[in-house]
Amino acid sequence: MSKQVAVILSGCGVQDGSEIYETTLTLLRLDQLGIGYRCFAPDIMQLHVIDHRSGETVEGEPRSVLVESARLARGNIAPLEELEVDEFDAVILPGGFGAAKNLSNFAEAGSDMEPLPELVEALAPFYQARKPIGLMCITPALVPKLLGPGIAVTVGHDPGVSGAISSMGGLHRSCGVEDIVVDFENRVVTTPAYMLATRIGEAATGIFKLVDRIDELMDL
Repeated sequence: MSKQVAVILSGCGVQDGSEIYETTLTLLRLDQLGIGYRCFAPDIMQLHVIDHRSGETVEGEPRSVLVESARLARGNIAPLEELEVDEFDAVILPGGFGAAKNLSNFAEAGSDMEPLPELVEALAPFYQARKPIGLMCITPALVPKLLGPGIAVTVGHDPGVSGAISSMGGLHRSCGVEDIVVDFENRVVTTPAYMLATRIGEAATGIFKLVDRIDELMDL
């Protein structure tokens, strides 16, 4: 039986959900490595909807995080509450500001943020079972409140976000767009992705390295 990875999404679109390129590159690399995957998303409403052409908030158009995430998963998705740790060998969270708006309130609360309770419940068993956890872009900012203090992560070089991570008890490591940071003790792998990327190829290099390292850690 092939390895299986759970992929947790937060909507569809960089400004109010999961970053589309990051998600696609993650799924592509998993497929290239022969690793099975299943997508999950919380069955909640988005904080808001952003017109990705103008960058403005769209009023009076509420959208479901689960329904929007289904666009990325081509319909093959399940509610986050159905994620069972025993069925998977690792979990990966693509980025996008849905992580800061729908999977947590980081966008509004900064270092006082709280992660979505359903996300905590889903990830805690992976962490306790020492199954690898991959996070990219803005999602590593959730780690101190999501998994606990003292875990090394990266969002690249952003002083505001890295400062928030430190103030929450996390350990931030500066990192280039094409590289990763690995906390071997906690089995957490992170990469900056579109916190730094200016081209899809730049994002791909770091994301592929993250998935490759998750693959290696599943064997340990």
